Amino acid sequence: MPSADDAALLAEVVELRAKNEQLEQALASRAVIDQARGMVMVLAPCSREQSWGLLVDVSQHCNVKLRDVAAALVATTKGQELPEGIRREWRRALRRLHALERR
Repeated sequence: MPSADDAALLAEVVELRAKNEQLEQALASRAVIDQARGMVMVLAPCSREQSWGLLVDVSQHCNVKLRDVAAALVATTKGQELPEGIRREWRRALRRLHALERR
């Protein structure tokens, strides 16, 4: 039967593995989000801060995670189409951005 120390060590290992997995996922998401931000900056055109705001805006209005919006945008470079809801919200977000710039 494992001792209390062994059980505590096992629990710590399990927790560290879970944190490691979360960090790996965060790094992967970050890369995709940064790629999408670069695309938005070129295509919109807009600043780095505005590109972040656009991604967040679309994510919130579509009720889709930011990393999924970013991944969908990056996937268009490989011939995939944006899902209709995301495409519609991109148009709206860009109109709002350009309307603010005209003020």
